[in-house]
Amino acid sequence: MTVNGESWPDQARWTGKVYSAGWRESEGGTSRVTEPASGHALAEVGVASPVDVARAGARAARAAGEWAAEAPSDRVEVLLRASAALRAHSDTIRDWIVRESAGVPAKGDYEINAGLAQLTHAVGLAFLPRGEVLAAQAADEMSLTWRVPIGVVGVINPWNAPFLFALRVLAPALALGNAVLLKPDPLTPVSGGVLVARLFEDAGLPEGVLHVLPGDAQTGRAVATDPHVAMVSFTGSTEAGREVARVASQGLKRISLELGGKNSIIVLDDADIEAAALTGAVSTFGYQGQACVAAGRHVVHADLVEAYSDALVRYAQTMRIGDPRPGGVTIGPVISERQAVRIEHIVDESVAAGARLLTGGRRDGLFYPPTVLDHVGRAMPAYTEEIFGPVAPVLSFHSETEAIEIANDTEYGLTAAVHSGSVPRATAVAERLHTGMVHINDVSAKDAANAPFGGMGISGNGSRIGGTASLEQFTQWRWMTTPGQM
Repeated sequence: MTVNGESWPDQARWTGKVYSAGWRESEGGTSRVTEPASGHALAEVGVASPVDVARAGARAARAAGEWAAEAPSDRVEVLLRASAALRAHSDTIRDWIVRESAGVPAKGDYEINAGLAQLTHAVGLAFLPRGEVLAAQAADEMSLTWRVPIGVVGVINPWNAPFLFALRVLAPALALGNAVLLKPDPLTPVSGGVLVARLFEDAGLPEGVLHVLPGDAQTGRAVATDPHVAMVSFTGSTEAGREVARVASQGLKRISLELGGKNSIIVLDDADIEAAALTGAVSTFGYQGQACVAAGRHVVHADLVEAYSDALVRYAQTMRIGDPRPGGVTIGPVISERQAVRIEHIVDESVAAGARLLTGGRRDGLFYPPTVLDHVGRAMPAYTEEIFGPVAPVLSFHSETEAIEIANDTEYGLTAAVHSGSVPRATAVAERLHTGMVHINDVSAKDAANAPFGGMGISGNGSRIGGTASLEQFTQWRWMTTPGQM
């Protein structure tokens, strides 16, 4: 298939193949990639079997040592060339993201721009100081410690922001001298894997440093358990993350988990209602709510809850639903029938239990409209579960203590937002929230290449990616002593 009239990414080159020391036939057969909005076939990719993964792991382990021995400036040159390739092919990449992951073009632009930011930040990361001279135990001894690459990093990538999330791990991991096995989600193997491989292939990344291995849970298990993989980075649901942690821990690997969230937007009684409702709409309805940082609870002061709900409904009803590719659409389809059925079940069960449906709530195939619920009780699935769909449950409170208790009434702890006319007041509330991230008078869904991204509770395992946290994730300490002065 030619996208936007361009031959790149040279589809004939990779159709039915995996990227492992070049494009090659896989032992696991092939898989068809379909467009959620139309059901049309987009591509065919290779499926990596455990045999393919084992071969890739051994090859990556050999390449990792050579790559780590390269000067940081040489590794950075590859990142810079990958950035240039990304800019040159951004239109094609956007089209693949839109068609494969069913996001609107603005979502594709976000992934591209944020991916560029990840590559740019990784350039600086490569030159950070990585060691120190320690106080020696004897007068004639030198004691040194420094960080070295962890080796081979296994990356299990999700479908919801596949291009960005691949680069969010690859850029720092490669900059710091590691090799990578990347397993994209079977729903988005092109934008989450093939396109990334093509960028780094064009950038001159040495053969064997990056392997892209599409596949299902069997492939992911093989990556997580491969003896050459020293670290596993997983982004996805908490349920799947628990299984990844279980199997990877058998090999005593470092594990980085970025999991789900039940995130709250708290609206205090002195907040700007229109501004708060707009950020609430963006946080819940953006990309059909299919983001770990989406707002899953709108916790609004009782004096403002009616006005806030009215504004939220108004924003929801102005959003145009349809195939995102032609443009002019703000809500595309959800990623799969399974996901659509799950969202529908959560809403229907909550309404049957007494929640009031203010707008939306009736799907058309994979198209689920922006939905607002109020009168949401704490036993309802709309309150307890991560919906991962465009559904906004609205709850009221009378005191700040009650608002904080509602927001913290979950095992998750990823992100939150607090709205108030007083930044100090909002900050005081934010400091009492059990979340890894919190934003004042803003959306819940924020990301930045230089910020440590991650959550508390079952939203992760305490790991962070971004900023200098990436240095901690993708390197490990080495201590050396020598007699005399060096």
